[in-house]
Amino acid sequence: MSGAALGLEIVLVFFLALFLLHRYGDFRKQQRMVLFGTLLAWYLCFLIVFILPLDVSTTIYRQCIEDHEEHLTVSTVSPTNRTGSSGPNPPNASMAPTRRPIPSPCHRPWSYIPEGIMPVFWRVVYWTSQCLTWLLLPFMQSYARSGGFSITGKIKTALIENAIYYGTYLLIFGSLLIYVAVHPDWPLSHLSWYELQTIGITAANTWGLFLLVLLLGYGLVEIPRSYWNASRHGHLLMKTYFKASKLMTEKADAEENLEDVMEEVRKVSESIKYNHPLRKCIDTILRKCPVDYQEKMGRNMDDYEDFDDKQNSYPTEKSLVKLHKQVIYAVQRHNRTRVQWQILLQQAVHLEDVAKNETSLSHQFVHSFQSAEPPGRFSRYVYTPTVEWYWECLLKRWFYRLVSVVLTLFSVAVVWSECTFFSTRPVLSLFAVFIQLAESDYNYLYIEMACFITIFFLCTCVYSTVFRIRVFNYYYLASHHQTDAYSLQFSGMLFCRLTPPLCLNFLGLIHMDSAISHRQKLPTAYTSIMGSMRVLSFIANGFYIYYPMLIVILCIATYFSLGTRCLNLLGFQQFMDDSEMTSDLIDEGKELIRRERRKRQRIEDGENRRREWKERYGNQREDFGPRNRSSHEMTETNYSESSRDRQVKYSRSAGRTERDCIELLQDAEPLDFNADSLTDDGLEAEASRHAGGRYLSMSSSRNRIFDDV
Repeated sequence: MSGAALGLEIVLVFFLALFLLHRYGDFRKQQRMVLFGTLLAWYLCFLIVFILPLDVSTTIYRQCIEDHEEHLTVSTVSPTNRTGSSGPNPPNASMAPTRRPIPSPCHRPWSYIPEGIMPVFWRVVYWTSQCLTWLLLPFMQSYARSGGFSITGKIKTALIENAIYYGTYLLIFGSLLIYVAVHPDWPLSHLSWYELQTIGITAANTWGLFLLVLLLGYGLVEIPRSYWNASRHGHLLMKTYFKASKLMTEKADAEENLEDVMEEVRKVSESIKYNHPLRKCIDTILRKCPVDYQEKMGRNMDDYEDFDDKQNSYPTEKSLVKLHKQVIYAVQRHNRTRVQWQILLQQAVHLEDVAKNETSLSHQFVHSFQSAEPPGRFSRYVYTPTVEWYWECLLKRWFYRLVSVVLTLFSVAVVWSECTFFSTRPVLSLFAVFIQLAESDYNYLYIEMACFITIFFLCTCVYSTVFRIRVFNYYYLASHHQTDAYSLQFSGMLFCRLTPPLCLNFLGLIHMDSAISHRQKLPTAYTSIMGSMRVLSFIANGFYIYYPMLIVILCIATYFSLGTRCLNLLGFQQFMDDSEMTSDLIDEGKELIRRERRKRQRIEDGENRRREWKERYGNQREDFGPRNRSSHEMTETNYSESSRDRQVKYSRSAGRTERDCIELLQDAEPLDFNADSLTDDGLEAEASRHAGGRYLSMSSSRNRIFDDV
């Protein structure tokens, strides 16, 4: 099994990163450069998290071998010294009581990694991720969002926008370098490349640890509380109504913004004709617009009209670059809010169904709307309506409460360990106690599982906060392939900056980092690439030890929702149970969901009536042909040639009339005044609405009048 565990985890982590990227990104529409950069950043960060437990178990095994060699050396040297000594007080007499006990035999772990592989592996992973987060991803981020029409223009814009990032990093590095230069023990002339490398790593880890404590303090409280609130159906339904109200406002703003931008594009497109030098820029902008707007603008354009060089009303290339960037942002925001509205609508309908079925005596879960797709084998034989009722109405809430209690215990253990991990005698960190107990028995499987569960919980608290953060509309990770290129790459930058200090902090919690625990133990391969912190002792002995204690203050602030209350005071509505603004938005969202339910119910009733008409009159149209032919044969047999011709002519005319009547009955559909306002999936309604833009027809306007009836 030597190296097999490492290879297996490398493959599994790649598919995990690919799955998450597929969930949040769009493989068909987004640039390959954006997808590759984000995938590489996520993959390298997840590799550090999953491979670090193997590094810990391998280091413990190597420490065991070193202890055995040291014990053998002491046992062979001590008797010689004692026999060769003379006098009443031999020099080795005081060392005999402090002799280390005989260590137990060392057993190679199942996931043992040969020596020399891990240092090279960590160097490649770490330095590649650091190059991504500080050099490549910021540049690619600005390049992908730039509105330039040429590669040179996009590169120029990206370099200007990222000058602040590069300048900030150089400022931190320069400050640390000045500190080392003026330090009396470390003159600048004696600094080696290894020590300069350590300064750079320390600067990056210091910035990451500063942000890590903020995100971790929020996640340690919010994740257990989110599971507890998920077990409260009433609370969850009220929060969904609140989200519906806010999302509808954002959706209306996105639609209005898109129409304004499309109107500007239309004016520019009509002013710049086919033979204008900037016409290729207009064509590039039009390709980013929705299809319905492209068709409308194409119909209104006269390709045979030349432009007049004497006119000065033509836009400049700089203004077109700005318009191009606005189009990209408006289209992305409009598509995202449209998809999120449909997903939120389905969640609200499901929660209302759960609330209705809780009082059901039949213990059969009944949905308000039947799915268009036929039920599969799992729903037919395993997840039956009875099983669904017990899960949704009874078992699910208790399962979430149990998960919330377990996560709360983990959060308390993390907070306690973060405040006491610097104490080595006695050992107060709970995670260090567990690892040392397993280390005494060389239970490598337990060590790896304990390390993986601990670091996975820490990463979940940090990464989930990254996925929940929303900085207005510039950074927003939305599922169902609705995340833009800027947010994807920004998340990759955050992961690469947060993961190394997170892993160092984890190694400090389990007392595997000698720079913090001050124990003479064999360092892990991951710690060895970080360098010795003796170059910057005030960070190793001060900032890295005492700054994580601020996590207690952040957890208390998150528990009492101080950040949410401050945002409400500033005008950013957040969900709170005891807020008057929240109750108004909940009532508004409830009315919006009720209106959408009525629309969907009318559509479903119309589909049922169409289905009944087809079932009732569809067979008559198929059977009428043979019946007409049989009557025609009877007339040919019983009558003469002349009378037969008259009967045939009469029969044909009667058959044609009756056939026309049946076809009219079959094609007739019940009138539905809202058929155009909401389709089955809800997405075509928005497309039809924007197909007209500001030039909506009277029929669509008349249909919208009956929405609230």
